[in-house]
Amino acid sequence: MLENSERRTVDLAGTGPSTRAVHAGTLRGPDIQPVVPPIYPSVSYMAENPDDLRAVLAGEKEGYVYSRNGNPTVAALRESIAALEGAGDAVVFASGMAAIHAALLAVGVQAGTTLVASRDLYGVTVSLLNTVFVPMGVRVVYADLTNTEEARRTIEREQPVAVYCETVSNPTLRLVDIAALAEVAHDHRALLLVDNTFATPLLVRALEQGADVSITSTTKYLSGHGDVVGGAAAGAWDVCGRMATMGVFVGGIAGPFEAWLTLRGIRTLGLRVPRQCSTALAIAHMLEAHPKVARVHYPGLPSHPQHELATRLLGGRYGGMVSFELGEDTTEAACRVLGALELCLAATSLGDVFTLLLHPVSSSHLTMSPKDRERAGVKPGLLRISAGIEDDADVLADLAQALDRA
Repeated sequence: MLENSERRTVDLAGTGPSTRAVHAGTLRGPDIQPVVPPIYPSVSYMAENPDDLRAVLAGEKEGYVYSRNGNPTVAALRESIAALEGAGDAVVFASGMAAIHAALLAVGVQAGTTLVASRDLYGVTVSLLNTVFVPMGVRVVYADLTNTEEARRTIEREQPVAVYCETVSNPTLRLVDIAALAEVAHDHRALLLVDNTFATPLLVRALEQGADVSITSTTKYLSGHGDVVGGAAAGAWDVCGRMATMGVFVGGIAGPFEAWLTLRGIRTLGLRVPRQCSTALAIAHMLEAHPKVARVHYPGLPSHPQHELATRLLGGRYGGMVSFELGEDTTEAACRVLGALELCLAATSLGDVFTLLLHPVSSSHLTMSPKDRERAGVKPGLLRISAGIEDDADVLADLAQALDRA
């Protein structure tokens, strides 16, 4: 390992996102170095002077003592994500949910405070808020944050300590105008936390739009191959310092093997995401013309009610996620479609190299109450697609035959 005095990272100021994805987190030094940062699996680290260990633990000196506090491979991933996000720092966790939990605590969501949250959220995030934070004494108020005026009225009335939303909602693909929402939140001294998993920092740099914390499940697009679970949160140095402390004390840290796999995945982010965006657009057009499909949710379609905002926010690439509602709005019909797939996979998660389909009512939003699902627009006949990197023609043919057979 390089001594801290010799360790440096390449200057990526002014470079493009794909360049940052490839080079951020790599090490430079005076001697011959590996192109790929190694995995450091050690739990503990030695020092000739015991006082150096104390200084590292006290934050007076850079270095490593115990891997729950810091690890070189994990540090490389933190640097990579911070560069992608344009952030002062980033903290990585064992899962996306651990990142959300730590971020909420770090911005002051605690007993006696109010959190305003989007009505359109991943089902497990809603369960986290309702089953962990509400019993803890937090008042959680849900609102349609895709409607800036409703967001303004709610924030003015509730005076929350923080506001929480998703850039592109799971699974209905509704968008939040981050810059407008950040302005409203900051006017009332609230911090804005954005789950940017669906968009990725390749399409949207939420911090540059005004968010205070950008959260992502690195399990998805960043790692990109369906073989590692993780999460990250990026922001200013002070809030990241508090999140890192939460990770140390609560223990939901990323391991070195998971960090290394995620770093490897990030290097091809700039190749995978544009391909997934183009495939998703082709899927959306095909579904919109299919007689068994009642409605398609995809920001890249002119029929999407927020198409103009999506074009401005996502920069002409509209993401790799598509959802659609069957004409027969039942769980049974949705399951028949999943059962008829031959190439695409009926599986949870997203952002993978495989094209994946799931039924949110039966999986990602299973823990939500039927009333909450209905309010969020998650219907029994809705299916969600995560576009992979297969040839478009093969994916479209499989989806079409599954719909025809079902």
